[in-house]
Amino acid sequence: MSAASIPLTLPKAAISEDLIQRLVHAFYDRVLRDEALSPIFKDRIGHRWDEHLAMMVDFWSSVALTTGRYAGKPHLAHRGLGLAPNDFQRWLTLFEATADETCGEAAAFFIDRAHRIADSLMIGLAIGPKALTLPTPAEARS
Repeated sequence: MSAASIPLTLPKAAISEDLIQRLVHAFYDRVLRDEALSPIFKDRIGHRWDEHLAMMVDFWSSVALTTGRYAGKPHLAHRGLGLAPNDFQRWLTLFEATADETCGEAAAFFIDRAHRIADSLMIGLAIGPKALTLPTPAEARS
């Protein structure tokens, strides 16, 4: 069965902390080797990779298992990085490939949530397609 045909309401029993840990570590290993994304992450995170990975495990645990362990502010964390829609597309491409390879029947769930998260971040950063319909600060003042 392909990841696309798995229901997004997959029981939480199919998702575990171990699965989340494997997904996050495999994904960021790819990010570090990616020509486009590696510089963005290395410049921002530097030598704090273990801390970042632990935070991302907490984030995905909160998303997938509703553990509530993540208390960060993703929109603020991504401000000032100069991200463009193509950066998010590359992130999603790497994430989808990693989820397909590591998550088995839960891949569709993680991929769906990743797309929602990317959309939310792009809207919050006013750089995504949906954000283009929002008035610019100058338009909002007039």
